[in-house]
Parts: sequence; structure tokens; C-alpha cells
Amino acid sequence: MTLTELKYIVTLAQERHFRKAAERCFVSQPTLSVAIKKLEDELDVVIFERNRSDVRLTLAGERIVAQARKVLEEAEMVKVIAAEGKGQLNLPLRIGAIFTVGPYLFPHLIRNIKPIAPDMALVLEENYTGVLRQKLRNGELDVIIISLPFEEPDVEVHDLYDEPFEVLIPAGHPLAAQEKITRKQLEKESILLLGEGHCFREQVLNACPNVAKSGGDHSLPQGTSLETLRHMVASGLGLTIVPSSAGDKHIYDESTLVERPFAGKIPYRRVSLAWRERFSRPKAIEALIQAITSCSLQGAANLK
Repeated sequence: MTLTELKYIVTLAQERHFRKAAERCFVSQPTLSVAIKKLEDELDVVIFERNRSDVRLTLAGERIVAQARKVLEEAEMVKVIAAEGKGQLNLPLRIGAIFTVGPYLFPHLIRNIKPIAPDMALVLEENYTGVLRQKLRNGELDVIIISLPFEEPDVEVHDLYDEPFEVLIPAGHPLAAQEKITRKQLEKESILLLGEGHCFREQVLNACPNVAKSGGDHSLPQGTSLETLRHMVASGLGLTIVPSSAGDKHIYDESTLVERPFAGKIPYRRVSLAWRERFSRPKAIEALIQAITSCSLQGAANLK
């Protein structure tokens, strides 16, 4: 049994497809298949059920793959420990963030972390919460930036800041003349939302449940990103709700697009950092928290 074979079964369990797993492992499909069959023969157990269209873990396979993940993580820690003589802040840090945080936080983060950890390069990724959760668990990412609620066994969560929501309105719309917007006023409007899978979509619908009457209407186009929503609003298609960090005034002037805060109780989201409890570079996490905390995100509440 080798670490390479364990990596192969973990990857195949994720991909459930031999060709895709082989591509991720940078080997040929026959090489991967032979290695996995060799491991099954050695252990005298079937790890995967195979058919023409799918690959599934057996009950024994699920336990073996779960243990293989732990072994690979421990092996990675050996490398980290060996490199600690260089310092925890001298190695790259792999950071993932949800799509509605990454584009707005990363520029501030890069600027603020340089004085704190000048030799720590950042490997950055944007993705859905579910994908980031899986990559964190599998050791493909060191730390992820998500929006609550978020729960995961053996994972530490540190709250960073609370971020209020704002309304983006075409300049020619009657609501553009209002200083603040109520939830009631939005119920009669066409509210453009992100597509399914984005946690911010659900947060908007939870904060303003009655906008589902318009925002949940599948006849309306759904945005693939907050920037797409911004452009559609600027064109006059409807209104949208964004986190305050995405309320950038530099793209369109107020003759095209305006931002308005909510009246009354302001909806918000909490942005947090998550990492594995046994991650062996606590100083890197501390540096990251310090850098984000010192960021001056537009409209964010006092950073924690």
C-alpha cells in the first residue's frame, strides 16, 4: 500500500469517473485502474462498485476512503513540519472564498497581508460553499472564507465581520429618489437574484422573504455573479440586492445606477474564516485574520 494508491482512491471517490480521476492525478486511466485493483487485491476487499455509467463506493470502501483522507492529511503535515524550519509564514497559503466575497475581499487582503507576511504567497480560489467545504476537508485548501451558517466536524470557524445589504436601482427608477428602501417597497419590484447554488441568493430570500414573489420568478434572468446583476440593473432590467462590499461606485456613476441602504432593521450576512482543527500553521491563520481585520471593506460593520 502506498500514498499514491491512497491518493488515487480518494480522487476516484470524489470524481466517480476513472478518466476524470486519472486526469486530476496526472496519470493515464489504465495506470490508475491497475493501481486501484492492486490495492483492492492487497486488502482483499472491493472498494468500488463499477458499471458502465458510474463508480460507487461500497460500504467498506467508504470507511477505507475516509481513513485514506486522514492518512494523506497526516502525510501532508509531515511535509509542513519539515518545512517549518523556514517559518510558517514562508510557505504558500491556499485560500478559497465564495463567489460573492472573493472579488471584493481579495484586493484588500493582498494589500494588507504584505506587511504582515511578505514571503507568504497566496493561492486563491473562488467557488460555491459546498465545493469549498469538500476541498477543505480533503486538504486541497488550507482555509476558506464563507458566509454563515456553516458547520463542519473538526473545523474551526472564526467570525470576521458583518456586512449589511444594499439595494441597487437604475437611476431612472422612481425608488432612486428615496434615501432608504423598505422591504415592502421591494415586494412590487422585479428583483434580480443570483442563480441556484449561490448562498447569497438564499440569504437575500431569507432576509426579504416576500421578494420571492418577483425574485423567485423563473421568467426573470438569474445572474451568474454580482457583477452580472449590476450590469443588468444598470441596463434598466430590474433591481437587485448586494452585500455592501459589492456596492462599487466606480463602474457606473449616479446618472446610471444608484445604491440605497435599507430602512429599518438592516439585513446583513456574517463572513467567517474556516480551517481544519489540526492545520499545523496557526501563525499563517493569525496573519490572515489580522490582514482581513485590517481591511476597510465598504459598508462592513466593525471588524471583529
